[in-house]
Amino acid sequence: MIMEKVAVVGHGTMGAGIAQAFLQGGFEVLVIGRDHDSLKRGFENISMSIEKGIAKGVIGHDKKEGLMENLKPSLDYNDIEGAVLVIEAVPESYQTKTMVLSMVEAHAEGAIIATNTSSIPVTKLSEKIRNKERFLGMHFFNPVPSMKLVEMVETEYTSDDTKARAVELVSRIGKKAVMVRDYPGFVANSILMPMLNEAAVLLEKKVAGKEDIDEIVRLGLHHPMGPLELADLIGIDVCVDIMEAIYAETKDEKFNPAAILKAMRRDGILGRKSGQGFYTYQS
Repeated sequence: MIMEKVAVVGHGTMGAGIAQAFLQGGFEVLVIGRDHDSLKRGFENISMSIEKGIAKGVIGHDKKEGLMENLKPSLDYNDIEGAVLVIEAVPESYQTKTMVLSMVEAHAEGAIIATNTSSIPVTKLSEKIRNKERFLGMHFFNPVPSMKLVEMVETEYTSDDTKARAVELVSRIGKKAVMVRDYPGFVANSILMPMLNEAAVLLEKKVAGKEDIDEIVRLGLHHPMGPLELADLIGIDVCVDIMEAIYAETKDEKFNPAAILKAMRRDGILGRKSGQGFYTYQS
């Protein structure tokens, strides 16, 4: 049996996680990067994540070599040819994403083209896509290998065949696809981001300390993680980018990032990935 190929453009936290999920699902995965150094870091991050999966017993000890053999890093968009699915997972910038999507489409004949955007309207991104019927949003959640949901975002142009095929592909990697209509922030972030923002505002106003805010949400609302802990996990910069993108589309004040969040992003206090956010983390 010939192994089907999936291409992922972008090798940050989300791109690497998506690549790993498809590797573990039995696909050959091409990862397109911007330079050799960043590709090397992405490759190493996937390797380390697989090792963590082995240590937790989620991945068999004998699987790593085979998985890594099916991971193909590249700087050349020509290598996309033959992929059944191409997922764009570059930073949350309209200009960056549309530039990448235009390059992807030139080499992705017949493939489903998806964006992993978490906040930019998918219809807006489709403006640069000629074959709009093959385009949709696939919003994965971090950490991708363990999170089961994929928020599947359809536009008015997305074909029924594309939707059905996309759902089938993500089901093969153990994910649950839930189809939603295009809307700023979709469903998950339309609900989540105001909560994270309000938690930051409450901290600013000294209504309660960070530990107390998180404990109230964990114990009182039965959430597995408090909102400030979760903001650190997602990344403060990512949270602010998402809020700003939704606010730009809706002008709804609940998405206007709290001053403390903007200051943290400005100062490089980004959460777990920087070692310091609302809480301090050891590498």
